[in-house]
Amino acid sequence: MSEQRPEIIELLTAIETKHKCKLQTTTDFEVFSMHLKSQYQFHVSASTLKRLWGYVNDEHHPRLQTLDILSQYVGFNSFGEFCHHLKTSTAYNSSFFTTKQIQTKDLTKGDRVEIGWAPNRYVLLQYEGRNRFRVLQAKETKLLKDDRFETACFLLGQPMLVSYVQRGDRKTAPFIAGRNGGLTLINKLYHE
Repeated sequence: MSEQRPEIIELLTAIETKHKCKLQTTTDFEVFSMHLKSQYQFHVSASTLKRLWGYVNDEHHPRLQTLDILSQYVGFNSFGEFCHHLKTSTAYNSSFFTTKQIQTKDLTKGDRVEIGWAPNRYVLLQYEGRNRFRVLQAKETKLLKDDRFETACFLLGQPMLVSYVQRGDRKTAPFIAGRNGGLTLINKLYHE
């Protein structure tokens, strides 16, 4: 998707969710344009859709009429109404929540923590103190044995985001575990 206002990006995501297809190829845009016309009598050309999704490079600023049509496709009367929904919906607001968690303040150096996420990722960690963990065992994940990273807590059902993984003498790019669905397993295992 092109560099857009966050509201437009959310609209494009809502469209792909409803359409049950990511729009990524020329054919995708042509099919979706025909779908809008045949099913809803909405007229949005494939070239307009390509520009909106950033499939073609140009400094395109979508017309409000186009955004209104696409907002109607996802169930709103206008783009303004869609934006109002984003501002007032609890799905997009910050909130407090409760979930099972493991905080480093409750760990002792040497304690072990196991975490997992879909589809079948598993990591056994050893707490080294000062929010640092070392990977003892890793299955079906990009993390490797002896990788190290820092985090203050693990939250069940939430992704784990670390700013980098220390792999030998180098630092990796940021790492996210459980991007879709969050961590599905968190257990504290005491050291012997």
